[in-house]
Amino acid sequence: MGKVITFGEIMLRLMPEDGHRLLQNEHLEATFGGGEANVAVSLANYGMDAAFVTVLPQNPVGQAAINALRYFGVDTSRILRQGDRVGVYYVEKGQAQRPSTVLYDRKHSSIAEAARSDLDWDAIFDGASWFHFTGITPALSPALRSACLDACQTAKRLGITVSCDLNYRKNLWSTAEAYETMTKLMPYVDVCIANEEDAEKVLGIKASDTDVDSGKLSYEGYKAVASEIMARYGCEKVAITLRTSISANDNKWAAMLCCGGACYFSRSYDIHIWDRVGGGDSFGGGLIYAIGRGYAPQDAIEFAVAASCLKHSIQGDFNRVTVAEVEALMRGGGSGRVQR
Repeated sequence: MGKVITFGEIMLRLMPEDGHRLLQNEHLEATFGGGEANVAVSLANYGMDAAFVTVLPQNPVGQAAINALRYFGVDTSRILRQGDRVGVYYVEKGQAQRPSTVLYDRKHSSIAEAARSDLDWDAIFDGASWFHFTGITPALSPALRSACLDACQTAKRLGITVSCDLNYRKNLWSTAEAYETMTKLMPYVDVCIANEEDAEKVLGIKASDTDVDSGKLSYEGYKAVASEIMARYGCEKVAITLRTSISANDNKWAAMLCCGGACYFSRSYDIHIWDRVGGGDSFGGGLIYAIGRGYAPQDAIEFAVAASCLKHSIQGDFNRVTVAEVEALMRGGGSGRVQR
């Protein structure tokens, strides 16, 4: 498998201590993260050749973001250095019935101010076999909507597999804006990734007999959603994560993968959450890795879910686990016993 290219925004992540409200005290932990950057880190951490494409300013914060990616072996040579600022987001981790919250400060970031013409996709895709983006990137600006379309069209022309995590963010755009944009991009997508709500919010395709807020999820309803996405847009594979939220700390976690006329469901995990942000991205990274390595569909969805299950136990956006650790969990090693 050739190089995997991911495209999006990496941001400075600021977070108070566990259990504290934002600005409750004077300390904030500073790290980096962002949907497509998180996927690139997962893939590089698994030993794959992964490159992240973004736009960052020529200043110490921009350089620190690049250094954070390089630590894991992500190829940063395609990153453009221009503009004035790195986007910021604040995370307040939830506890019990108080949900986690995210506050964005990303307007006028370097990537949001980039022009469509700044990105030469033929050059960016040199040596690539897979391209991944999410619905977050086109939500950042009209120019990036056009850039994502350029990227998808170029990838299709070059025979590059395209994956997209729908990743609807209500703080960035409306459902109507998301629908107008993403329905134009979806015909180029080979592997579509979504969570319980994304298909409805972005594509207008709702699972029957399901109420996400109450935790009622119909597996048969999501099989119908996946089938409709494949029929409407021509995707080869559709993966949907299935999260039942008991509280901010405890969830049930599973997923399904539909391809080749069949749907495959993973085992379900009861997870106690340390940090939920980046959980979906770790699923996407795990799925791309498993498909790229030729895993059978059942093994692919099991690997992706196990990888994401482990990520929920790790502070920060990035999933810092090995392939061996993921495979151990797949084999049933989820007791948490000390490994000596």
